Amino acid sequence: MRTLDLESLAIFRAVVAEGGVLRAAARLNRVQSNVTTRIRQLEERLGVALFRRQGRGLALTAEGQRLLSYAERLLRLSDEAVQALRGGRPLGRFRLGSLESAAGVRLPPLLARYHALHPEVTVELSTAPTGALIQKVQKFEIDAAFVSEPFFAPELENLPLFEEELILIAPPGASPETAMRLAGQTVIAFAQGCSYRRRLEEWLSGAGTAPERILEFASYHAMAACVAAGAGVAILPLAVLESLPARDQVSRHALPPAIARSRTHLVWRAPASPALDALLEIAKPEALERLQDSG
Repeated sequence: MRTLDLESLAIFRAVVAEGGVLRAAARLNRVQSNVTTRIRQLEERLGVALFRRQGRGLALTAEGQRLLSYAERLLRLSDEAVQALRGGRPLGRFRLGSLESAAGVRLPPLLARYHALHPEVTVELSTAPTGALIQKVQKFEIDAAFVSEPFFAPELENLPLFEEELILIAPPGASPETAMRLAGQTVIAFAQGCSYRRRLEEWLSGAGTAPERILEFASYHAMAACVAAGAGVAILPLAVLESLPARDQVSRHALPPAIARSRTHLVWRAPASPALDALLEIAKPEALERLQDSG
């Protein structure tokens, strides 16, 4: 019977994460030839190619992509088993995803508290729009994520944590009528999958209009600067705007109540790991309220 050892899977995952054997060997403190041999042995055992050459690096084949999902799940279960046998103490790697807005404004006090209580856990934080984060949790690529309404993932557990006030920003001096006219021309937003962008598009659709084009950016700093320069309008949380250098260089416009209020949820696959349980313990709404009051 063909079996998969966890060490080979960990090496495989490192090569994927680093994009090549050389960087993976440095990360794992192994010689390059050892990593290459272990990958070749894994491919021989499975009877498939896991990587293909892409420029100066490596890219996963379809079979490699499929194995990665299983490798993440098996290595996670292995970590959980170790933690359970050591009394359930959180330790090891904890992969957490977040919206850009939550990562920049809401998470710092929460993660600082988490690190103080659980220094043996290494938190790996990545940011993406809600749609992409949901998919990453579903595929076991991350352990949990902070996402925004609306989303549909009935197979995931979720805990609502923060409530955001969303506003429309437009170029300086713009009136509500001017902002609405600009919204029918150019909207500045994150890529598809962003829940805030979806809210804006639904609002415009309800008003009988739609943007002629959408400029996609990957950061709120760039979005606000582009709005300040007169390129279009954007929707973002008020708390985020207050943290940006361009906050006084744009005009602010209220959104309808149904659009303006949005909750951020923590989502994950059950059962929760000890590392996630520890985060849930301090991420309860009353605990977050204490953190925000103290901040």
